[in-house]
Amino acid sequence: MKLLTVLMLSAGILSPGLAYSQIPADAAPPQLSRSAALAAPVKVTTVEGITEYRLANGLRVMLFPDPSKASLTTNIIYMVGSRHENYGETGMAHLLEHLLFKPSANFGVKKGTKTPVEVLNAIGGQFNGTTWYDRTNYFATFPANDDNLRQMLALEADRMVNAAIDQNDLWNTKTNKGEMTVVRNEFEMGESDPIAVTTERIQAVAYDWHNYGKSTIGARSDIEQVNIPRLRAFYKNFYQPDNAALMVAGRFDEAKVLKQVNELFGRIPKPSRVLQPTYTAEPTQDGERAVTVRRSGGTQFIGAGYHAAPSGHPDAVALSLLSRILVDAPSGRLHKALVETKLATRLEHDPVSNLEPGYRIFGAVVAKEGNLDLTQDAMLKVLENLKTQPITEAEVARAKQQINKGIELAMADTANLTIALTESMAAGDWRLFFLQRDQMEKMDAASVQAAAVKYLKPSNRTLGRFIPTDNADRTEVPAKTDVMAALKAYSGRAAVAQGEAFDTSPMNIETRTQRFTLPGGLKAALLPKKTKGATVSATLQLRLGSEDSLKGKAQIGEFAASMLLSGTDRLSRQEIKDSFDQLKAQVSISGNAEGITANITSTKENLPAVIDLLSEVLKKSNFPAKEFQEQQLAAINRAEQEIPEPEPLASNAMARLIDATPAGHVRHVGSLQEQLAETKAVTVEAVRAFHTAFYGANNATFSAVGNFDEIALKAQLASRFGMWKSTQAYVRIPRSIKTVAGAKIALETPDKANSMLLAVQPLTINDSASTYPALLIANHMLGGGALRSRLADRIRQKEGLSYGVGSQLNVPALDPAGMWVAYAISAPQNTAKVEAALREEVQRALSSGFTEEELLDAKKAWKQSNEVNRTSDASLAQRLASYLKIDRNMLHDNELEAKVAALSLAQVNDALRQNLKAVNISVISAGDFAKAAKDGASK
Repeated sequence: MKLLTVLMLSAGILSPGLAYSQIPADAAPPQLSRSAALAAPVKVTTVEGITEYRLANGLRVMLFPDPSKASLTTNIIYMVGSRHENYGETGMAHLLEHLLFKPSANFGVKKGTKTPVEVLNAIGGQFNGTTWYDRTNYFATFPANDDNLRQMLALEADRMVNAAIDQNDLWNTKTNKGEMTVVRNEFEMGESDPIAVTTERIQAVAYDWHNYGKSTIGARSDIEQVNIPRLRAFYKNFYQPDNAALMVAGRFDEAKVLKQVNELFGRIPKPSRVLQPTYTAEPTQDGERAVTVRRSGGTQFIGAGYHAAPSGHPDAVALSLLSRILVDAPSGRLHKALVETKLATRLEHDPVSNLEPGYRIFGAVVAKEGNLDLTQDAMLKVLENLKTQPITEAEVARAKQQINKGIELAMADTANLTIALTESMAAGDWRLFFLQRDQMEKMDAASVQAAAVKYLKPSNRTLGRFIPTDNADRTEVPAKTDVMAALKAYSGRAAVAQGEAFDTSPMNIETRTQRFTLPGGLKAALLPKKTKGATVSATLQLRLGSEDSLKGKAQIGEFAASMLLSGTDRLSRQEIKDSFDQLKAQVSISGNAEGITANITSTKENLPAVIDLLSEVLKKSNFPAKEFQEQQLAAINRAEQEIPEPEPLASNAMARLIDATPAGHVRHVGSLQEQLAETKAVTVEAVRAFHTAFYGANNATFSAVGNFDEIALKAQLASRFGMWKSTQAYVRIPRSIKTVAGAKIALETPDKANSMLLAVQPLTINDSASTYPALLIANHMLGGGALRSRLADRIRQKEGLSYGVGSQLNVPALDPAGMWVAYAISAPQNTAKVEAALREEVQRALSSGFTEEELLDAKKAWKQSNEVNRTSDASLAQRLASYLKIDRNMLHDNELEAKVAALSLAQVNDALRQNLKAVNISVISAGDFAKAAKDGASK
């Protein structure tokens, strides 16, 4: 439910007459029994450090202790999704996900209690809820302490059976406001993406009866007309302990938490109803199918979908390997056949995870002027001609290596693993994650080849045309897999080695951090500590050029940064990728003409080799012409795709409005059309020359957090980067911003169901300003809290106008060139209402100020959110490296937290009034306002 998160938009199974329709909609909520003695939880199994227990009421509980994380993650999964929805109820499971963030019996309804969103913000939680075909889940990560965990568990226990599912929360007929319009706006977001719409249509045509052919978000008519008694009955039937699984991971005492879980959840009675299984089975597809979508957009798209085995079947593992072999870049067969030949600019792949027989879609994005027929023919030749071009053992080995790297990195991060197990649970059981890892290792080329031939055939395909055939070659898809039988004797492997219980306070981080400067100029910060799986996160940043030397080179510099992994004098792009995969390292490089950032996640054992390879990549990149042409074509295609879209247009217009730089300046913001022209004008020779002149480590910063040999790492940094210097001198370019006030820009984007609104006011301060701490908290209350702020409460929660709304305070460290920005997405016909509500809330905050209660909650939420961020080694490494650039250390964070804690309400209200002026706010909007006006006039 976070801003602009693209929720999974597909569906479930048609199954009429389910038991929940027989439950009285007005039945009283189940009461927690506090008199009866609670039965002790029963231990079920332990696999690789994760232990499952079963409560007497049927709730499955999985505990993952990890003392190395100063945070906790809870993830509760309900085995209900769009597969369980009846006629007229599409989107009901997803709508329930939204309503479970509304008040429940003991959280928000009872006087003096906090709502779910207020609790989640108060504990500094990073949280979300997602809905898919077979399950719905709610997860949160927050600082590890007993009070936070008890609040979180109590919240989940209460909303399991005591959510209000109130008509007024959904849609208040008196005020014409509610969550329904928020969900409808989310639906409109998807309708604005022609590629997403096309993949939905492919899947809809592929299924005759099964709900997997319907979008999880539902039909617009069902969203608008949802029946509250049926919705409440749906909730009471499926949101019960015997249909749920609770996961708790992080730093905690297992026995203590298990007792706490049993006390809170064990008192919920096991329901007397029996869940009825869905039974609609999709018949075997009997020939090629077709669908064509005609909508506004900047690119073309061709997709081919195939029915496939359910996720719990061994064939699904073979298909996962096959997908890597086909779509991975640059080695993938589809990549070579389509992208390298310029028949496509990029590939899309949708490997849907399902409990029952599922679906896979392979797609290609084609430039507007491209030949879609040629792309289709080339794509189908690769997909359906594997009999004559069989899979090789080398391809399988490479795919295994890539997937294994992701699995190992996930297992080293307990919070991520907790979320990753959601899909395994939905597919049959959480242990499926480990079982399929083991199954994959036993796969060979013959296994993958067999799956390819079995599923990728014309009669099992849905594409853009229909072709009758007398001799149909049909695919019989395996039925639901008996996962429990496969797991009967499964015990897994040894649990990943644990890390130390690390104190993530700024003072402790500062005490443990070692800093030094190499003779060549590189500054480094090292924070050694024992981590789970002996992992280490590192960040290397290079700063480049000056205002004069970088004139006219913005696009050239961006290409140089984006192509660093494309090849060196010794290694090809594929060899670089394979080498990092062999080292089980996640390496990303991003940047622009002013500098680049390389982020590394690896292990103590492999870090030296990873840094050696990164050094070669940075110093010896040779920018192959073929790779440059591929990336340039993709960049052109992205730019063309953005030109008609509301969000890029509004963002570009805002950036141009406050741009204080002249044309040619490296930070100058041109129009989207000007940027497209500049992208087309870049040459590979210019990119190579830029790298030669500007790249070097004499103004670099490096940081590492985790398991590593400090002495060896310091010596290696000196050897690899100590004397690598750039030809062009680096001179910091000051930040600037144009002071504008009260501007109004409206941009038309025809045939787009969604609109984007941005509000901005420049602020001539940096983060050393005396009012900055107070302004930081003021913005948190105004629009910075996750779903919980003045703007969110008004525009999303109360008015139901926007799926995503909030504000940000962007203030640099050194230069007085900050800004306050607010944003909101909505239907074009609601944009004016959103703007009016936003202005009213800003004026109300300026006139009346905030309350002591708001301030107390905001301070706590802001502090605990910072604590969660510091539990991520990757984020901490990036912060340490960035701080080196401005000669700052973690004492700054400690001082800022102290200043925020000491703030008075008067200081916060005064800071907002001093810096933010309603009359100075400029508003930029983009949407199909002409159609909205025409539709409004016709009503």
